[in-house]
Amino acid sequence: TRAIADQARTIRIPVHMIETINKLIRTSRYLVQELGREPTPDEIADKMEVPLDKVRKVLKIAREPISLETPIGEEDDSHLGDFIEDKTFMLPSEAAISLNLSEQTRKVLATLTPREEKVLRMRFGIGEKADHTLEEVGSDFAVTRERIRQIEAKALRKLRHPTRSRKLKHFIDS
Repeated sequence: TRAIADQARTIRIPVHMIETINKLIRTSRYLVQELGREPTPDEIADKMEVPLDKVRKVLKIAREPISLETPIGEEDDSHLGDFIEDKTFMLPSEAAISLNLSEQTRKVLATLTPREEKVLRMRFGIGEKADHTLEEVGSDFAVTRERIRQIEAKALRKLRHPTRSRKLKHFIDS
């Protein structure tokens, strides 16, 4: 029976867990006969004298995996995997909006002084791998972090001016 427990499932479950699953199934079957309906996890936990969260974990582990190749529909021409969304794929409309936002951001930042532009790019990670702290930006410009904070505040004030902010406002509104 140990070999069967080791080999029976697509994803191997340790033997001690198989024993717990079997005990849970036996208890569940007993309660079905006693109650005349499927027992709730609470009822199973009470009967087995184990915490409810353990019963939930065991029930979750006991579920069999479903193949993405499982046929769906009458003609079996579709598979389950066909209906799972690819989260890494960007819709064409989203790609166009993202490209337009990048272009408008580049244009608006270009209206600032080169120093202000670079400070904002570094602080907010625009065109960078990551955003930087005031200290990191300050060391790059050989000034204090307080001076970088002042430059950043001045640049952000400039960006809030209606002539500049209007170019990016519709990205926020939509």
